[in-house]
Amino acid sequence: MITVNAALRRSLHAPALLLLLVLGACASTPKKSVTTAAAPIVAPTPAAAPAVPPTVVASPLPEAPTPFDLEREDIRAFIEDVSTKNSIPVADIRALLAQGMHQPRIIAAITRPAESVLRWFEYSNRLVSAERVARGVEFARGQSARLEAVHTKTGVSPEYIVAIIGIETNYGRNKGSWRVLDALMTLGFNYPPRSRFFRAELEQFLLLVREEKLDPLATLGSYAGAMGAPQFMPSSYRRYAVNGALDARRDLFDNWDDVIGSVANYFVEHGWQREQPAIIAAEANADTMALVMPTLDRRNLELNETAAGARARGFALPESISDDTRVILIPAELTDRANVRIGLRNFYVITRYNRSILYAMAVHDLATAIAAELAKPAPPAIATP
Repeated sequence: MITVNAALRRSLHAPALLLLLVLGACASTPKKSVTTAAAPIVAPTPAAAPAVPPTVVASPLPEAPTPFDLEREDIRAFIEDVSTKNSIPVADIRALLAQGMHQPRIIAAITRPAESVLRWFEYSNRLVSAERVARGVEFARGQSARLEAVHTKTGVSPEYIVAIIGIETNYGRNKGSWRVLDALMTLGFNYPPRSRFFRAELEQFLLLVREEKLDPLATLGSYAGAMGAPQFMPSSYRRYAVNGALDARRDLFDNWDDVIGSVANYFVEHGWQREQPAIIAAEANADTMALVMPTLDRRNLELNETAAGARARGFALPESISDDTRVILIPAELTDRANVRIGLRNFYVITRYNRSILYAMAVHDLATAIAAELAKPAPPAIATP
């Protein structure tokens, strides 16, 4: 997904390199189709007037991208603040931001009416598909040496690293098509509900492109500004990315040593426990499941229960789980019945990557399915005559 057509690269390459040199010298992270709708058809009058064919009215086209007014008070204040904090000349920041574009389709994407909340079995069916599992197995086999080296060093199980990359970008196939500069400026300056967050990420992006020698005008990502195969926001890129290849820079777009090592490092920095499970089955009768599940808040991401408390509610946990172990009871409805699962510390860590219990369960289940396939004996080779 991080691709730019040749014409765009030729048009942007020279100014981008100039900006990088200046910044570096001064201070040592779906397209909508346009549909048509038929207008009401008015019946002809009783007179023998000729029938008028139905007219087709096109739905409004998205507004065109527009440059930002750098004289806006809030943008001027942002530039001054970033300049002061990071010792970058105001003129250099202005030169780069002057090339950012407000993208109305990004605002439309982030403000579109939220879909109805998916139930677990619906969400799981979308993300933990047979195709995604098969691609994960292929990816894991192709990257086995890197994954095992990172596992030995960090304790993060390879299947969880693979599952994160699989869910985020389909194993690097879909890394995003928006210029990160446009995304962060659009949301930072023209989306008040989260402007503070996205302005902070814009500042981090300005620092990141200088540190990692990225072309700020050709760096692509999601409409929210997440980048690379693991979809790190600029602040996470700067804080958690590692140089697994031990080369000139940390590259989360094309270097699998860096990508795999960075996902593992993100988990470690948030408290991943080596060789420990993320989810265990919550065994209980149907009445207990039906009674407890409606009391659970699917927005809760904290380990706000103990194993002893779960047992008191009627759940049977393995004896290896001590009563004082912190857990989270997860509503995980099935097609035909209520269901609750038990999340442990590593489940909490996955929710730090994306703050959703559905997302974390999908990562766990995809990882489990990939590991199961990898554990199967290889089919016997077919002898050739």
